[in-house]
Amino acid sequence: MADDLAMMPAHALARLFKKRKASPVEATKAALARIKKFHPVLNCMQHVDADSAVKQARASEKRWSKGKPLSPLDGVPTTIKDMVQTRGMPTRMGSAAIGPDGPWDNDAPSAARLRAAGTVLLGKTTSPEYGWKGVTDSKLFGITRNPWDIHKTPGGSSGGGTAAAAVGIGNLAVGTDGAGSVRIPCSFSGLFGLKPTFARVPLHPPSTQGTLSNAGPMTRTVRDAAMMMNVIARPDHRDWYAIPTDQEDYLKGLEKGVKGLRIAYSPDLGFVEKDKIDPEVAQSVANAAKAFKKLGAKVVEASPKLNGLDPRDIENVHWTSNFSLLIKSFPPERQALMDPGLLRAAEHGGRHSLEAFLRAGQQRVQLGALFNQFFEDYDLLLTPTMPMPAFDVGEPAAWGGDGLDIGWTPFTLTFNLTRHPAATIPCGTTKAGLPIGLQIVGPLYADARVLRAAYAFEETTPIPPPPMAAG
Repeated sequence: MADDLAMMPAHALARLFKKRKASPVEATKAALARIKKFHPVLNCMQHVDADSAVKQARASEKRWSKGKPLSPLDGVPTTIKDMVQTRGMPTRMGSAAIGPDGPWDNDAPSAARLRAAGTVLLGKTTSPEYGWKGVTDSKLFGITRNPWDIHKTPGGSSGGGTAAAAVGIGNLAVGTDGAGSVRIPCSFSGLFGLKPTFARVPLHPPSTQGTLSNAGPMTRTVRDAAMMMNVIARPDHRDWYAIPTDQEDYLKGLEKGVKGLRIAYSPDLGFVEKDKIDPEVAQSVANAAKAFKKLGAKVVEASPKLNGLDPRDIENVHWTSNFSLLIKSFPPERQALMDPGLLRAAEHGGRHSLEAFLRAGQQRVQLGALFNQFFEDYDLLLTPTMPMPAFDVGEPAAWGGDGLDIGWTPFTLTFNLTRHPAATIPCGTTKAGLPIGLQIVGPLYADARVLRAAYAFEETTPIPPPPMAAG
């Protein structure tokens, strides 16, 4: 029963709580048992507070017994990425330059909302230093591994959260995404993940990556992500970008399907070199597009005309320039404790001229406008999430890259620039048994439509757990 509770979707777990067929304490103890079993192998948890988690679970159990849960997710075990401030838990940002002593007095908006909803906060998951690369390792916490193959990376920078959720360490996970850091690890680790429309989920303190960054759910089912969005996508005055009146119900219409929707399928997004896209990835995504046709959508192959703009170049200027500013906020003795790769990225960013930075900002605006025009003709867009499956641990980037150029994740970073909602959902596995992700993108503020399409696809292609999770 304990393993069943740990791997159960959050929405199913909550139904058991309501019917008194399981308790938050049982679910929490199941998750803590999974931490003991899998963390030594995966290295996915930065911090665990078992005593506090059980205490939270007991309080939730009392609320359910009285028929007064704080929310439908009351009592559900949850993990939060190291880069999201969480009261009572260290937020190290994956960095030895951040001391362990705190104080840790504040909740970021998503942590505060989940706490107010009664979820059981198990602990913090691993991240590379300040999320600087799309894999999860750091000088501070070491290498996090992929539950589908421990010799492969789970992706990053939210890889600790996806590795944990995939094996039942928490039924829900919170990640952040500045160039794909929710979608990359969900694609590599076989989970559903959503980067919402920018500012739909408030952030505080402001991210190092500014308006590129988002917080979002990482879950084992689409319905769970919709339930999370009903909690975390609510206004918070601390984020001055946040939508002040957002009361969207992400469960409403979730089961409506995609019949009649106009869906563009773009295998290369109009700029990604086809020889850089793994053939198994390309085939699985093409098959997924055909599945949407069978579901009644009007699917055509189409790519936006980008007028010579390359999102990789635009993102790289923003990405490294922001890290240059970050590093300068630390004294030299603290900089010496940091990842040499992050320091090189910051040095590279510091060499961009003011003209180059301003030009990248203007190009970002142009890119966003082009995609807005594209969505005048289409309700949704399908692409690969990643051009490749998970690669070996210890590598900072795909294709032997050094991590400074994040162009190896072109399909994800594009929509950090444009602010559009983008989700990833498993659509198959490689011959080696590694997950492949399909990216579903919507117009601005059409997050509910993206979830609805993902739910329809999930009904035809359920998300499988990694073999390790059953062992």
